[in-house]
Amino acid sequence: MELEVRHLRALCAIADAGSLHKAARQLGVSQPSLTTQLRRIERALDGELFLRERTGCRPTPFGRTVLGRARPLLAEMAALVAEARAQAHGPRLRIGSTASRALPGWLRRLHRRLPDTETSLLVDVSANALLRMVAAGQLDVAFVHEVEGSPLRVPEGLQTHVLMEREPQFVSMPRDHPAARQEIVSLGDLAADRWAVDPSVDGEWDGLRRVFAGAGLDPPVLHTDYHTATSLIISGEAVAPCQPTSGPREDMAIRPLCGDPLAVRLLLATRPGAHAEVYEDLRAAYREAALRTPPYRAWLHHHASPLLEAA
Repeated sequence: MELEVRHLRALCAIADAGSLHKAARQLGVSQPSLTTQLRRIERALDGELFLRERTGCRPTPFGRTVLGRARPLLAEMAALVAEARAQAHGPRLRIGSTASRALPGWLRRLHRRLPDTETSLLVDVSANALLRMVAAGQLDVAFVHEVEGSPLRVPEGLQTHVLMEREPQFVSMPRDHPAARQEIVSLGDLAADRWAVDPSVDGEWDGLRRVFAGAGLDPPVLHTDYHTATSLIISGEAVAPCQPTSGPREDMAIRPLCGDPLAVRLLLATRPGAHAEVYEDLRAAYREAALRTPPYRAWLHHHASPLLEAA
């Protein structure tokens, strides 16, 4: 078997994710398929690339050598493709983002500012994956969140702009939850509830676990994606962290947490030379999304946030 670019991409995904399960999810393949592919690659190279452990995978010394050669090759290939497409199709702006309610307003502003620029959007649960794509030339900018206590791995050469140093995370709960009668709830009010969390979101589960430990709590946890979590919340089966820009809903309650124990930092990462105006448009769009949500607007006023200043 001859090595191809897809094989190198698979090796890097396994190394970055730290497990075959997470890497398979990022690559959009099944775990058995990725495991089989890894075995074929190792046979072709005549050496073991990863140590399989109970907690995941880590590169062997031989694997680190192969990865050290593979990453520059992937970056060069991505840059070649990106430059060729740019010349073929004219100006483009390729945006990556973790989920955010600021995205519609951001895209609307960019289309108005750059009417002749083709704009594309990729939304992913993994902030680290999006940052790697910017570094590899597959994206021009990425709007990501960094869970407090779980720093992102920002590749060298990227420029970062902080949109919010500390965005509080609110909590969503069933509409008839006893704590929903309060304007602000404490973790203790939710100690007996099941918490839904998506472990594929970088840092999310680790951050929540640290907050629980700090509060002396050990509530039951459901590992699921947040689309499924919404159904669980509505049916009364769980509560979950949520963005403060989450709008009011008739079928669930969204409340701030006392003391803001859960928080993220919002960052825009760009390639050198990317459109400088994208940050200002993002800031205006985020401000718009924040101010139309009464609980978050009240939180911003209470903390005298610089975000309240007009863009």
